[in-house]
Amino acid sequence: MDPREHIREQIKESADFIRRKIKVKPEIGIILGTGLGGLAEDVADKKIISYEDIPNFPVPLTPGHNGKLFAGKLEDKEVLIMQGRVHYYEGYTMLGITIPIRVLSELGIKTLIITNSAGSLNENLVIGDFMVIKDHINLFFDNPLIGQNDEKFGPRFVNMGGAYNKKLRSIAKEAGNEEGIDIKEGIYAGLSGPCYETPAEVAFLSLIGADAVGMSTVPEVIVAVHSGLRVLGISCITNSVKRVEKLTHDEVLIEAKKVETQFRILVRDILKKI
Repeated sequence: MDPREHIREQIKESADFIRRKIKVKPEIGIILGTGLGGLAEDVADKKIISYEDIPNFPVPLTPGHNGKLFAGKLEDKEVLIMQGRVHYYEGYTMLGITIPIRVLSELGIKTLIITNSAGSLNENLVIGDFMVIKDHINLFFDNPLIGQNDEKFGPRFVNMGGAYNKKLRSIAKEAGNEEGIDIKEGIYAGLSGPCYETPAEVAFLSLIGADAVGMSTVPEVIVAVHSGLRVLGISCITNSVKRVEKLTHDEVLIEAKKVETQFRILVRDILKKI
């Protein structure tokens, strides 16, 4: 069997399983990053599906990623919300970590809001800030589109020049202003992890223009753009990678929890305006 056909069948099987379980016809998908999963609880008339029950769907192994799919309504929008994601460092392939994006697209979403917890490389970005992603730097040294292209999903060569939709970025900043939430904008660098950055790596990332760094998002955005989706990226700044103290994953979760209420308000207001 052509490997492209095999992947198509897997994605269709996942999507068909979800479609039988839900009542909504979602147009907006949301991926909730480390420690940001509380927003999913706000969904009305929700149907919750464990990733473990979805055929071919990758299951998170990292604390702070519950591995549940929420379908329902939020701010009168029909949504699919992923409460957690898988990461490249967990041992999944690039194809594996981006299967959920293909499935969301197969289910009909047109807009993807993708969120993460990230470390600040910029003195103007402090812990507790929200950064709308205007661009990214792929330092995974891998790409989910490597291999034989499937035209059913998208073109062989993908223009990433406008990956993060300008209109959606403006909506996010407007929503922040109305809610009294200071929204910054910057460039996100994606690294494989699971190690936090060395001082030399931090200096390098700053030199090449990154404002924040994390271990996700970039592969998902590449596949989302390949699939023709509008993308909004939001980073929650949970640590400063330039500081001397040792950083732990528990600390990231603690800082994300502190801004959870603001995050929920922000995303809900964004949904109202889309």
